[in-house]
Amino acid sequence: MSVATGRVVAGRYELSTLIGQGGMGQVWTAYDRRLDRRVAVKLLRPDKVAGQEADELRRRFLRECRVTAQVDHPGLVTVHDAGSEGEELFLVMQYVDGADLSDHLAEHDPYPWPWAVAVAAQLCAVLSAVHAVPIVHRDLKPRNVMVKQDGTVTVLDLGVASVMDTDTTRLTHTGSPIGSPAYMAPEQAMGGAVGPYTDLYALGVLMHELLSGDVPFSGSTALGVLHRHLYEPPLPVRRIRPEVPEALEALVLRLLAKDPQHRPGSAQEVYEDLALLLPARGTPTGAPLDPTRPFLRPHAPWPDRARTPAPRPAPVAAPPAAEKPDVAAAVDEVKRLLGEGRITQAVDILGAILPAAAEQHGEHSPVVRTLRKQYAATLMDDGQYRRALPELRRLADERATEAGQADPQSLRYRYEAAQCLEQLGEPAAALTEYRALLPYYENQYVSGDPHLAHEVRRRIGHLLLALGDRPSAHDTLARLLMDVERLHGPGHPMAMEIRRTLQWLGQVRG
Repeated sequence: MSVATGRVVAGRYELSTLIGQGGMGQVWTAYDRRLDRRVAVKLLRPDKVAGQEADELRRRFLRECRVTAQVDHPGLVTVHDAGSEGEELFLVMQYVDGADLSDHLAEHDPYPWPWAVAVAAQLCAVLSAVHAVPIVHRDLKPRNVMVKQDGTVTVLDLGVASVMDTDTTRLTHTGSPIGSPAYMAPEQAMGGAVGPYTDLYALGVLMHELLSGDVPFSGSTALGVLHRHLYEPPLPVRRIRPEVPEALEALVLRLLAKDPQHRPGSAQEVYEDLALLLPARGTPTGAPLDPTRPFLRPHAPWPDRARTPAPRPAPVAAPPAAEKPDVAAAVDEVKRLLGEGRITQAVDILGAILPAAAEQHGEHSPVVRTLRKQYAATLMDDGQYRRALPELRRLADERATEAGQADPQSLRYRYEAAQCLEQLGEPAAALTEYRALLPYYENQYVSGDPHLAHEVRRRIGHLLLALGDRPSAHDTLARLLMDVERLHGPGHPMAMEIRRTLQWLGQVRG
C-alpha cells in the first residue's frame, strides 16, 4: 500500500510520518486539522478489504470500532474516529508518546523482573475491563503495547484482529494464521472459539518474552510454531534467569497451559497474583519509561511538579421531575436511530422505556414483548452480550411456556443465548446449550433446519477445539463436512472452511 506524506484522510487527518506497518496495514502520525492535535491513523490494507465480502468487512469494522470506543480505561488507547475511504478502512486513535514494548525490551536487556511484573499487572487491569464488555483482544503482543513516558502502559489495536480474523477465513490462502503465531493460543490458531482465556495465553507468552528475552515457541513456519504451541512444554524462565521469583515462574507456566481450563480464571485473578510481587510504594528514580512508577507513586503527577488546581464548576440546579414517558414516541425514536446506525443510543432508550411500557401496557402485553425482542436484538448487535443474555433467556422461557420447547422462536432465543455464552468466554456452558439445541434442529418433524443444524455443529466443533478436545472436534467436523458436501457440494463456503480446519488438524496431529 503506497501512501504519500501529506495525504488527507476523510478530509480531516493529514498524514505526516509512517511509524509502523505489518500484515494488516500501516500506522501514521497525523494532524487533525479540525481540532489541531496530533493523532495516530491506522490504514488497513486494501487487499484485505476488496472483494465480495468488502461491505460486510466494513460493517464489522465500524461495529468493532464503536464497541471498543465504549471501553473506558486509562490503559486503553482512545478511539477518536473510524470509517472507510475508497477501498481502505481507517481508524483514528490517540497519539501515544512513548516506546512500544518490543523496543522497550530491546533497550533494557535483560528486562528487570519487577518491570515485567509491573507491565503485566497494568495489562491485567486493561484486560479485565475489556473482557467485562465482553471483547477479546486476540492480538496481544509487545508491538501492540506502548510504555508511556510516565511508565503507564497503553494497549493498542483492540478489536481490529477480530474484524480481520473472520469466522469463515481463519487462515489465509498462504496457510498462515491471521495474527501473530508466536503469541497465538492453540485454540485460536486452530480456529476454535476464543475467549478471555485466549488473551491470558498471549499474556503468558509476552511475560515469558520479557523475562527470558525470547518467546517460548518460535519456528520458521506458522505450522511449526503452532505445533510447538500444541505439544511442547515451555522452558521455565528460572532456568535462564534464576533471580526470577518462583511464584512468577509458576504464574507464567499456568498462563501458558495448553488447555484453557487449566489457565487462571480471569485477568483479575492474574492481577491478584502479580500484586504480591509488585514493588512497595517509594520514590521513583525519575527516569522516563519506568513501568514500576505507577505503583511506586500511584496517581502522582508527572513530571513531579505542582499544578494549579482546576476551578470547581458552579452548582447546577436540579432538573424538574421527568414527565410521564411517551412510549410510542420512544419507539419511533428508536426506529430512527437504528436507521441511522446509532445503535448505542437506541439501546439506552429501549432500556429506559421498558419499565414505563410494562407499567402502562402490562408486563406480558404484545407491546412490551415486542420491545423486549427489539432490546435483546439491539444489545446483541451492539456487542453487549452480558446484558443480552438474561433478556434472551427470559424471552426463550416465556415463549416455551406458551408454545412448547420445540417452538422455533424459543429455539432461536436459546441459540442466541448460546452465542452470548460463547462471546462471554464460557465455552463449556455454550457447548452444553448448543448440544441441547441440536436435536431440535435435526428433527425434521419438529423444526428441522439443515442450515442451522450445520451451523450449530460447526460451533460445537470449534468449541471442542477451544476446550482442547481435538479428537472429538475432528470427528464432529469430519462428519459435518460429509453432510455439507452432500447437501451443497464441495465448493460451499462452509465446506471449504471446515476442510481447511481439518487440514490444519491433520497436519498438527501428523
